[in-house]
Amino acid sequence: MGVGRRPAGPVRPTFHIVPASTWAASGAGVPYAPASLATEGFIHCTDGVAAMVATANRFYAADPRAFIVLTVDLDALEVPWRYDEPGSPYPHVYGPIDRAAILEARPFPRAPDGRFVPFET
Repeated sequence: MGVGRRPAGPVRPTFHIVPASTWAASGAGVPYAPASLATEGFIHCTDGVAAMVATANRFYAADPRAFIVLTVDLDALEVPWRYDEPGSPYPHVYGPIDRAAILEARPFPRAPDGRFVPFET
């Protein structure tokens, strides 16, 4: 399910979780813009697999839908991004994510009880 491109230089990866149905409907030829961009003014991301799993379980464990994890290269974005809380693992992206900045889209694995589990990067 990879998308985008693999850059030759270093990358600054972060993760974004999205319902699989929303990702499938997002349109491959246009930048990705989830509802939070319109309602909150930014796109939520999380650095690190452990923090991403904790975030997913905090907000989506009870949601039975399938989810996708996008790996986004922050340095490849054409829109501003920042850590609004210094030292937190939660960068906010202030605009649509160009498809070239999405390094990978993969199913977010779950345990039989529905909780999200770590994945390999």
